[in-house]
Amino acid sequence: MAAKDSRLAVFANLSGGWVPCSQLQLTETANTLIASSLAYGLNYLKRSNAIEIDPVGLGLSDRQAIQGVRLQPPNRLAFFGGIRDAAPDAWGRRVIEAKLKVPANSLPESQYLLHAGSERVGALDIRATLNDAPNAATGQLHTLAYLMEAAQRIEAGLPVPAQLDAIFINGTAMGGARPKASVRDESGVLWLAKFASGQDRIDVPLIEYAALQLGREASLNVPPVRTLQVGDRRVMMIRRFDRYWASTGELPTPHIPFTDTIPTPGAAEHRLAFNSGLTWVGCDESESREKSYGDLAEAIRRYAHPSVIRSDNAELFKRMIFNILVSNDDDHLRNHGFIWDPRLPGWRLSPLYDVMPRPSLATERFLHLGIGPQGRVATLDNALASHARFTLSEREAALLIGQVWGVVREWRVYFERDGVPDSEIELIAPAFRHIDTVSSHELRRKLP
Repeated sequence: MAAKDSRLAVFANLSGGWVPCSQLQLTETANTLIASSLAYGLNYLKRSNAIEIDPVGLGLSDRQAIQGVRLQPPNRLAFFGGIRDAAPDAWGRRVIEAKLKVPANSLPESQYLLHAGSERVGALDIRATLNDAPNAATGQLHTLAYLMEAAQRIEAGLPVPAQLDAIFINGTAMGGARPKASVRDESGVLWLAKFASGQDRIDVPLIEYAALQLGREASLNVPPVRTLQVGDRRVMMIRRFDRYWASTGELPTPHIPFTDTIPTPGAAEHRLAFNSGLTWVGCDESESREKSYGDLAEAIRRYAHPSVIRSDNAELFKRMIFNILVSNDDDHLRNHGFIWDPRLPGWRLSPLYDVMPRPSLATERFLHLGIGPQGRVATLDNALASHARFTLSEREAALLIGQVWGVVREWRVYFERDGVPDSEIELIAPAFRHIDTVSSHELRRKLP
């Protein structure tokens, strides 16, 4: 089949409003992306508040050098990472395919990009032309039952009746394989609603909620989360950390998380640019398992704002330790992210998301990403041996390990506090590891 070129308009959300950003060209066959190129708009490059799509292949450090230049993806990739991050992932693609009534993975990438809607993650929107209006409709809390029913039908391969077609707007943009949709609460704040799946053997929404709350107790940066009961099923709600509220021309103070901002008179919703770890490491999804936390730490040193490099690498190290202790082996590069913080201004590690302990009876366990000299082997000794890649001394790394373990060791107490019933605790218990089983006596002597 002959390849075809598609030219799409890329918009960026700056200070709460959409502005033309760049022109994206995709060369593709029916369902295969062959190549892409992008040229930033000259007017966009003149803007003092212009934000780069990503710092790896589409950086704005030398604006004069890229004026009128069609940029190519780095590392001989077919796609720019920052554009890929604005595209729907597994679940969003299933929703789009159900909407268009086409087989799985049968559409060209340009169509997935165009059908994702304007509430996609980050601060970009992709439209067919510069004259197209944004499509930013979202559901409300009271529509959760309908969205959940539609998601169940899509997951089961059933047609979605007209009265449930809101899922085609609210469920197209987000990543991951599990059913989900974006909704707004009573005050207008945007949340991601994550539904139970028909294949679940445990209460996944409740367990993920409790795991994120446990991470918060371990001093990890976790956005607000809560659960709602909708009929006989639970929904996990996580506040969208790529949105914040502020008056025109104002920013939250540096020490206030963006997710603590609320709609007030005169405040408008603003968007934060988002990149995945996949983008910052500069690889294809098929290469993710060959990469490591150390690669992410190196990317932080290269692309994050200098003022947050040390703290972000310490946070990343703690997340690695947490994932070892709770057996979260879904820690692939798309499940690590970075946001553009206009207060710096610059990139920084995003809040934590997509943490799900996985029960296992295996003595030797692995994470998705490499940990240390022993590769993906999920032990604390392996993690401690990699301390230098995070710009940490061995003593600093040991202190962080002790800090995380001091909380995770009490996971049952926190899960009970967060409403996890005993039956679910017993089902998930094999995911949690005692320090004696994942570390040597020598390492334990180094802990505070």
